[in-house]
Amino acid sequence: MSPAATPSAWSRRGLLAASGAGALTLALGTAAAPACAAPAATAPADPYATLRRRWCDLALGTGYDPTAAPYATALKETGDLAGTFHRTMRPAADSLWPDSPYDPPSGITRSYSRLATMALAWAQPGTGRTDDPDLATAVRTGLDHLDRTVYHPATTPYGNWWEWQIGTPRLLLDTLAVLDEHLPDGAGDALRTRCLAAVDHFVPDRALGAYTGTSTGANRVDLCRVVALRGVLGRAPAKIALARDALSPVFPYVTQGDGLYADGSFVQHTWVAYSGTYGAVLLDGLGRLFTLLRGSTWEVTDPNRQIILDSVEHAYAPLLHDGLVMDSVNGRAVSRGYLRADERHLLHSDHRHGHALIAAIALLADAAAPAERDRWHAMIKGWIARDRTLPILTDRQYAVADLARLAAVDAGPAPAAPEPVGHRLFPAMDRAVHRRPGWTAGLAMASDRITHYENGNGENRHGWHTGSGMLYWWPAGRAGDQYTDAFWPTVDPYRLPGTTVSTQQLADNEGGGWGEPKPAARWVGGTTDGSYAALGQDLRGLASTLTARKSWFALADCVVCLGAGITARDGVPAETVVDNRNLGERGTAALTVDGVRRPTALGRTTVLPRAHWAHLAGHGGWVFPGSPGGARLHVLREDRTGRWSDINTTSTTDPYTRRYLTLWHDHGTDPTDAGYAYLLMPGATRSALAARAADRHWLTVLANDPDRQAIAVDPLGVTAANFWRAGTAGPLAADGPASVLIRERRAPGRTGRTATLCAAAPTRTGDPLRITWSRPVRAVLRHDPSVEVRGTGDTLRLRLTPGTACATHTCTVLLH
Repeated sequence: MSPAATPSAWSRRGLLAASGAGALTLALGTAAAPACAAPAATAPADPYATLRRRWCDLALGTGYDPTAAPYATALKETGDLAGTFHRTMRPAADSLWPDSPYDPPSGITRSYSRLATMALAWAQPGTGRTDDPDLATAVRTGLDHLDRTVYHPATTPYGNWWEWQIGTPRLLLDTLAVLDEHLPDGAGDALRTRCLAAVDHFVPDRALGAYTGTSTGANRVDLCRVVALRGVLGRAPAKIALARDALSPVFPYVTQGDGLYADGSFVQHTWVAYSGTYGAVLLDGLGRLFTLLRGSTWEVTDPNRQIILDSVEHAYAPLLHDGLVMDSVNGRAVSRGYLRADERHLLHSDHRHGHALIAAIALLADAAAPAERDRWHAMIKGWIARDRTLPILTDRQYAVADLARLAAVDAGPAPAAPEPVGHRLFPAMDRAVHRRPGWTAGLAMASDRITHYENGNGENRHGWHTGSGMLYWWPAGRAGDQYTDAFWPTVDPYRLPGTTVSTQQLADNEGGGWGEPKPAARWVGGTTDGSYAALGQDLRGLASTLTARKSWFALADCVVCLGAGITARDGVPAETVVDNRNLGERGTAALTVDGVRRPTALGRTTVLPRAHWAHLAGHGGWVFPGSPGGARLHVLREDRTGRWSDINTTSTTDPYTRRYLTLWHDHGTDPTDAGYAYLLMPGATRSALAARAADRHWLTVLANDPDRQAIAVDPLGVTAANFWRAGTAGPLAADGPASVLIRERRAPGRTGRTATLCAAAPTRTGDPLRITWSRPVRAVLRHDPSVEVRGTGDTLRLRLTPGTACATHTCTVLLH
C-alpha cells in the first residue's frame, strides 16, 4: 500500500487471516489463484481460451495425487471453508456476509475472497464440493450481488486504494476464470460483461500509465496481472498488450525510490527495505505473467526481464536463511500474527514469509534458462532440507499448486545447495548479510534514504528502533528460531539486539507513517570484499537528541562492534543493547560470565562491573575487549507477555509469553561521548570465548571516537576503518568520509603477500576520495577503473572516483 493510502482495518495481508487456509491461497500473490474445472473442448486456434486454461493450470498444479498428503488435507480445508461461506452468505444492501460490511472496503475484498474460495472448492478435486451445482450457483449469486450493490462503475472508491485496484479485482477475475465455462449463455455472459466493466472502471488503462505513485514495483506487477487477465477473459487484445508493455518499467535497475537496485536492494514505498514481502509479490506475479504469455502473441520479450531473473540469486537468495526471509526486509509485515483456522497455532513467522518467497522463485523458474533453473532448484532443495521449524512441503499457507511445484523440485535431480559463505552488502536499502560456516548475521540501519521503520494501517506501531543498528543472528540449531517464536509482540521494543537508543518513551507510530521517520543521516553503509566487511552508521535517534557512531567489522568467526560519540540530552538513560535473546516460553539456557555461571534471578537486573566474556548455552557469546578491568554489563532474565494486537490492530489478541536474556551497556542519563566495544561470536563455545578474551594480541582497536573507528586483526591480515571525517587511523588515512577494508594474504605462486584494499564513500556525494596506506608496496596487480594509483613504494596512495551509490572500489597489490 502506498504512503498516501487511507488507513483501513484490513491490510494487504490482513485479509488472509480472516478467511482461513482456503482464502489464504487466493488473496495473496505468494499463493495460487483459483484453479479451473476441466475445460470443455475448445478450438486450438482460440488464443484466449488457451491462455485462460493456462492460467488455471498454473493455479491447479499437476502431477499430484489429491487423495495423498498433504494435498488431501489442503483440499478438504478448502471444501470445509467453502461450505461455511455458503451457509453463512446473507446478501444485504451493505454486505454479502454480515461480518463483512462494505465500509471499510476491506469487507468487499474479503467477500470476493470467500467467493473465490467457494469457486476453488467447486473446481478442484477432493474438496467434497467438487462440481457441486448449488455451490456454483451461490458463487454466481454472490458475484451478481456485489456487482449490483457496490463494485460497479457508479461507485466512487473510498478508503484504501489497494482494495479497489488490486485486492478485489484480482479475486474477482480469478473467480471468473474458474467459473468461465460454468457461466451459461445469456445471463452468464451479461454477468461476466458487468464484472469486467467494473474492473475497467476501478483499474482504468491510465493506472498503467506513468510509472509513479501507487503504480510501481510490486504494485505495478499486481496491476498488470489484473489487466492481463481482464484482457484474456474479455477477449481484449489491447488490454493484454497494455499489461505486457506496462511491465517494462519494473525491469531496469533504479537509482532512487521504488524498485530493484544494481546492488540487489529492493525498495517499496519509497523508503522501505522490502525484499521479503513485496519482493515475493513481485516475483510471484512476474512468474505467472511470464508463464501465461509465453509462446503467445503477447509474450514478454523485453530483454531487461533478465534483470529480474538475475535478481533471484543476486537480490533475494542472500536474504533467505534455512527457509526464513530476514525480518529486516519485511517492513511492517513483521507485526502480523495469524492463527490457523482450526487451532491456536501461530502462522506468522519469518519462515512464513520465506516460504512465500521460495514458492515465488519456484514459479519464476519456469521462465528461467536451464542452467539458472538448475541452480534455483538446488537452492530450493537446500532450504527445504534445512527448515526444521516450519516444514516447507507441508506448510498450510500454500495452495495445492505451490505444494505440487515444490514437491516436484524436491524430487528432482538437482543436489541440495548448502547455505553460502560470504558477505552481501545492500547499500541502497541500508542492509547487510554476513554468512559464515554455522551462522548468519543480518544488520538493519537507517538513513535519509531508508526509514527507521514502517508503520501504517494500524501495523507495526512499535517498530521504532528496528533501523537503529539492529543486529540479527542465527546460530545452527533451534536457537536460530528466536525471531520466529512470537518475538515481535513480546520483545522489549526499546531493547532490540545491537541497537543504541535513548530510553525516552515513544508514542505509537512515532514519527509518522509509511516510512516517514527517516533520520537526517548520510553516512550509512560500508565496504566489503565479498567475505569480510566494514560497516557503519551515523545514528540519529528517533524523536530524541541521541547521536552516535556505530561500526561493525564482520570477520571470520565474529562481528566486532564499536560505538563512540554516544551523546543525548533527553533526561533519560541511553543504552546499547549487546543482545536480547528469545529463550522460548520457559528457556533455561545458562549464562556463564568469565567462567562463572550466573543464575540471574527472574525479573531482576544484575550489574556485572568487570565482564570480559559471556556465554549463553546453545547460542554463542560475546567478548568485551579493552581495559584489563573488563566492561560494565547489565543482565536481565525476564518473562515478557504480549499480543500481536499490541503492535498490529488487525492481528490476534491471544497472549504469548516468552523468556528473554538481555545484556546491555548503560551509558547513563544524558551521556557525552560514551562508547563501547564488544565481539559477537555466534555459536562459540565457552573455551573459545575465554581464549579470545585472553588473547590481547588478536584484536587491536586502532581508534574508537566520533571521527574514526578502526581495527587491526593480524591473524586474519585485516585492517579496517570507518572515517566519519578526514583523518588517520593506524596505517590508514582518508581525506574525507570513507569506509576501508584491507585483507592481506599469501600470494599464490609468488613470494611474499598480496593485499586487496576495498573502499567506499557512504556519504554518496560523488566527490573524489584520497586514501593512503602506510605499507610498503612492490607492485600494483589490478584495480578498478574508478581507482587511480598515485603512488607506491613505502606508502600506497590512491585516488577514488566513488560515484553516489556507496559502491565498493578495489585495488590489489603485491607487498614487499
